[in-house]
Amino acid sequence: MSDLSRVRSVLFVCLGNICRSPLAQGVMEELSAQRGVRSLLTIESCGTGAWHVGEPPDPRTVEVAQRNGVRLSSRARQLAPATDFARFDLLLAMDRRNLSSILRAGCPEHKALLFRTFDPIARADPENDPWNLEVPDPYHGGPAGFDDSFAMVHRTVQAMLDEMFAQDTTEGP
Repeated sequence: MSDLSRVRSVLFVCLGNICRSPLAQGVMEELSAQRGVRSLLTIESCGTGAWHVGEPPDPRTVEVAQRNGVRLSSRARQLAPATDFARFDLLLAMDRRNLSSILRAGCPEHKALLFRTFDPIARADPENDPWNLEVPDPYHGGPAGFDDSFAMVHRTVQAMLDEMFAQDTTEGP
């Protein structure tokens, strides 16, 4: 699914659900609220693994989000194929490994994509390098990785919302 105009429910997916996917969830919640369309969307995140279930986002993720005006309120959860594939219009994986896990779990192919498919910088890549469609996992790195993740996530979510609400910019009365 590359047409976002009908998408109203999005599940962001990474490995442990403490860095990239909760950041994407928080950014989309914040930017959609700023646009006045938050109540029209279901936005969640999850991990393909269960290591961090119930935990808040990584403190470094929380710090980069706060520094950029985004509040993170999610708790890590694991992908629930029995319900998630029906509940969400689109499942956006942060990297190819997570995309593969989603598809192996039975997600319909038209609902699962790499998150940065919608990133204007990745879309402009003349070689269409699949590595450019990944949000690198910052977990084992330093602060710069979290800043890079935020930049990728922020511009991609902005582009997604632009496409989702190209005609519709505010909620109805």
